[in-house]
Amino acid sequence: MLKKLEHLLAIAEITLSDEQKNQLINYVFLLDKWNKTYNLTSVRDPQQMLIRHIMDSIVVKPYLQGDKFIDVGTGAGLPGIPLAIICPNIHFTLLDSLGKRVRFLRQVQLELRLANIAPTQSRVEDFVTEVKFHGVISRAFASLTDMLSCCHHLVDKNKGHFYALKGKNPSEELINLSEGMATVLSINKLSVPELAEERHLIILKLNAEIKNLND
Repeated sequence: MLKKLEHLLAIAEITLSDEQKNQLINYVFLLDKWNKTYNLTSVRDPQQMLIRHIMDSIVVKPYLQGDKFIDVGTGAGLPGIPLAIICPNIHFTLLDSLGKRVRFLRQVQLELRLANIAPTQSRVEDFVTEVKFHGVISRAFASLTDMLSCCHHLVDKNKGHFYALKGKNPSEELINLSEGMATVLSINKLSVPELAEERHLIILKLNAEIKNLND
């Protein structure tokens, strides 16, 4: 597993400490173990988890701005946990509505000694926080419009961004964004080692009339 991870990191030109590599591998082992009972992911092979979950998450690191993020609909902790491991100076709130997933996340937090994550059980519509986040990130939302509509109350209205992890370029979703809702700052094609499928990161910022809903 370590050799496989190091091979993938080398292709992606990502440098991590030995401790970070071990944390990522131990996270995969925990995910594989709990998956047998909790059905956290459809990916069953730990080697594929390194590609489809670990590398698929951490390749977005260069695009992140800020130090307070919320991973909405985090599920098994993706992309939040891999990013928290490689970005120790960024705090990630991991939000999910299912108790079994949050129990898993808390076990990961305990065993990997991650001080920069906060597993939280709540529906995003019901989640109330005084903290406004620099980044709202997710790879679980059905559409960009849904993401913006459900999460506008979470983002820092002055410097907060939305980070939507997608497969193919979601051109139709971008066309269907409600008029005036957000500005698309960038559409980034991601390269995930040994993954044939397309991956894109869409970065958006709320427009002024939507920001007023936060006041």
